[in-house]
Amino acid sequence: MTTFEYPVEIEHLLVSPEHAYFGRPRDGAADVPTSAPDTVEVVAGKGLVGDRFFGKAAHMDAAVTLFAAEALEEIARELGTGPLDPVLTRRNVVLRGAELAPLVGHELTLRAGSDSVTLRGGRPAHPCAWMDRMLAPGVHAAMRGRGGVRCMPLTDGLLRRGPAVLVSPVELDPGRAGAAVRRPRLP
Repeated sequence: MTTFEYPVEIEHLLVSPEHAYFGRPRDGAADVPTSAPDTVEVVAGKGLVGDRFFGKAAHMDAAVTLFAAEALEEIARELGTGPLDPVLTRRNVVLRGAELAPLVGHELTLRAGSDSVTLRGGRPAHPCAWMDRMLAPGVHAAMRGRGGVRCMPLTDGLLRRGPAVLVSPVELDPGRAGAAVRRPRLP
């Protein structure tokens, strides 16, 4: 099987034991503990240790969300907002240098030194209306088609901030990391 390797940077990791965005956005986010650690432990079939989706049956196939840093930068450019905080997207793993949409339905590995984690790209991570409240007006719509990929962890391991390699079974175009993927409308 042919594989492709891409140098990436794991810029942010997010772990939160509780949901912060529920109810009506106008009421504000819940004040919940959230950490942005340098290293997170991944457990196969369960997710990130300490995260709100860890071991939840409804989220087994989508326990870890990958997000492209370039997507948020492109959204900020389009909206003219200035820098937007990627941690506020509540995505678990923010990568730089990776086109993510083609990974839906495929296994991928993130490797950093002797540590590696294999994930299965499950489905696109659609944005919610909270993005307008927490980041900037218009982010919800602008994030459609580039909200990341929800994944199932297939192996135990560690993810750590810093340089890494993304191993993919499909060819990716890192130059499209911030591009929106729009599905054609049926006639």
